[in-house]
Amino acid sequence: MESSILSVCLGIGLAAACGFRVFVPFLVMSLASRGGWLELNGSFEWIGSTPALVVLAVATAAEIGAYYIPWLDNALDLIATPTAVVAGVIATASVVTGMDPLLKWTLAVIAGGAVAGSVQAVTGLTRHASLLSTGGLANPLVSSVEAVGSVALSLVSVVVPILAGFLVLAIAFFALRRWSRRRDRAARAAASTA
Repeated sequence: MESSILSVCLGIGLAAACGFRVFVPFLVMSLASRGGWLELNGSFEWIGSTPALVVLAVATAAEIGAYYIPWLDNALDLIATPTAVVAGVIATASVVTGMDPLLKWTLAVIAGGAVAGSVQAVTGLTRHASLLSTGGLANPLVSSVEAVGSVALSLVSVVVPILAGFLVLAIAFFALRRWSRRRDRAARAAASTA
């Protein structure tokens, strides 16, 4: 049971990291698998192969670099949102162990996909707000924070999965609190103009 809880925390942490950057968690998974730090489920062992490592390294570098190109970063969010959901599902399913396959895939779709999609939605909205408020001048800073967040959350997920689970909960709490405050401000503004 303890191993299942750890693998769920690991999967959800990696899924959240997919919401920041799609390829970073898979590169970390590949490196961790090759180093013996991470055991992948049988059908996902390919992630630790040499060809996968090379492809993931190139894809990670291209993804991170592309987010520093003005206006391309916002266009990438259109592609990254559905891709992050799929990546979150795959990342979660690849590391969750000790569960019935139906339960594992249900958890991967509901938790992994939802967490990745939610994180990606928040980052996309943050980048859009940055674009509107600074004309895109602050977008490289936003991109840097996201890239560091993805690397850090991926590493924490592999090394201390329980901490990653708590970090994801903290991110969710922060996002919900921020959304609630904006909704309340909008309601007050609408009420004052009426």
